[in-house]
Amino acid sequence: MQIRAATPQDHDAIWCLLEPVFRAGDTYAVARDITRDDALTMWCELPKATFVVEDAGRIIGTYYIKTNQQGGGAHVCNCGYVTDSAAQGRGVASAMCAHSQDAARGLGYRAMQFNFVLATNTGAIRLWERAGFETVGRLPHAFDHPTAGLIDALVMFKWLDAGA
Repeated sequence: MQIRAATPQDHDAIWCLLEPVFRAGDTYAVARDITRDDALTMWCELPKATFVVEDAGRIIGTYYIKTNQQGGGAHVCNCGYVTDSAAQGRGVASAMCAHSQDAARGLGYRAMQFNFVLATNTGAIRLWERAGFETVGRLPHAFDHPTAGLIDALVMFKWLDAGA
C-alpha cells in the first residue's frame, strides 16, 4: 500500500470510490445526487491537499485535508476519508488516518477536527477513538439517515501539536 498525492489522472478512480458512498447517503452530508464534477471539485480542488491509497496499481482509498475555519481557527484542519468497499478491513482507513495527521502537521495544522461523524458510523468512531480523537460535541438529530431516520452527529477533535 502506498499513499501519495492525488493527480488529475486519478479523478476517474476517485469518483468510482466516492459515487457509491455519496449515493448511499448514510455517511456523508452530501447530496445523494451530486454530480461527478461537483464531487470532484469538493474532494480534489477545494481542499488544501488530496491523497490516494494505491495497492497493486489500483486506487483503494482517498482522503482530503482542508482548513476547518478561517482566521483564528485556521490552525485546525478537517479531513474526509473513503475506502473502497472491497478493501475494507485491510487497514486502509487506519493508514489514511495516520498519514493525514502527519500530512496535516506538515501543512502547519495544529489540530484536526471531524465536524460531522454520524452516530451510526460506529466503525469510523472506533477508528478515530483508537487514533486519539475525542468526542467534544454531539449534534442531536442533525442528519436524516436514509434508513435510521434522524440521527446524531458527533464532533471529534485531536491536538496534533504536542505543545498545545
